[in-house]
Amino acid sequence: MTSLPSFDPAVFPSPCYVCDLGLLRKNLEVIAGVRQRTGCKILLALKGFAMFSTFPLISRYLQGTCASSPHEARLGKEEFGGEVHVYAPAYTEKDMEELLPLVNHISFNSINQWQLHRKKVQDSSRQLSCGLRINPQYSEVKVELYNPCAPNSRLGITLEELKGADLTGISGLHFHTMCEQNSDTLERTLAEVEKKFAPYFKNLQWMNFGGGHHISRNDYDVDRLCTLINSFQARYGLEVYLEPGEAIALNAGMLVSTVLDIIERDRPIAVLDTSAAAHMPDVLEMPYRPEVIGGGQPGEKKFTYQLAGLSCLAGDVIGYYSFDTPLMTGQKLVFLDMLHYTMVKNNTFNGVQLPAIATYDPGDETVKVIKEFGYQDYRSRLS
Repeated sequence: MTSLPSFDPAVFPSPCYVCDLGLLRKNLEVIAGVRQRTGCKILLALKGFAMFSTFPLISRYLQGTCASSPHEARLGKEEFGGEVHVYAPAYTEKDMEELLPLVNHISFNSINQWQLHRKKVQDSSRQLSCGLRINPQYSEVKVELYNPCAPNSRLGITLEELKGADLTGISGLHFHTMCEQNSDTLERTLAEVEKKFAPYFKNLQWMNFGGGHHISRNDYDVDRLCTLINSFQARYGLEVYLEPGEAIALNAGMLVSTVLDIIERDRPIAVLDTSAAAHMPDVLEMPYRPEVIGGGQPGEKKFTYQLAGLSCLAGDVIGYYSFDTPLMTGQKLVFLDMLHYTMVKNNTFNGVQLPAIATYDPGDETVKVIKEFGYQDYRSRLS
């Protein structure tokens, strides 16, 4: 069981994503330590966490952002500053027109994409660094949905595809093979990358190790990570980039929700004002079971409930949890670790109310509601 937060959940709108700025700073200090010990550059992966009201804080620790679209790149450029990198499986001509004024690095997913857009990049009035995403065909990710190196993956260039290619104008290589993993996984992955692609390193300037590094997790081996980066840089003379997203906001935020109804079935069901499908889609996609403050495993405590979402999707179920006392209508429930891959992936299915976004600073116990959503936010996405 997880203890109660130092704030009263009732002070926030419901539902509401709450960023604990103290916990966010703690993560950033750990991650910035890697930069200090290795000289590598660390970018915020906007696909994982893009709460731009926190960018003035995060930008003190990180060197820029990495994007997967023109919209993300623009957000990084306008709200964060520093370097802006972009990678996408493919770019349209319109994408390139929007990206070229925004980014510092652009990585291509295939030789075809590089050849298609090469002249436009080289004709740009800005000095841009171009890279290729490689696929070492090695990954330890167990969930197929999140495995970038799964058989027949569209992500990255294999060694066979790279052979004989004209790499004139390419400054770096980018690989992303990990998801929520420790540095021992990176060590084994890096061995595969070097075994296959090291002959191509000699004319490069940088290597991007991608994301999926759970650097801020309590059991993460930071010493091993720093050793790997330092030894790689010493061997090849390349600048190393990391692109953590989840690690920036890991365990640094919550989702405050409210019990709307209790339905008596074989096991009681608590219907909440939040939704797995709309507000925390990874609960269904991964799938995983988020922790609830005061909640235990089914049967661990006296009263067990199914926590269910507000949409009409039959499977909009968060999971089974037990509590010391019966849940009551109007009671607040707080889900943990709800900053990454939540507000960047949520949706307005069924017109379900989007959670507000707020911050809590434990230093002075300041609560700030950054944004609340309403009908116009739902309507503006339709026509």
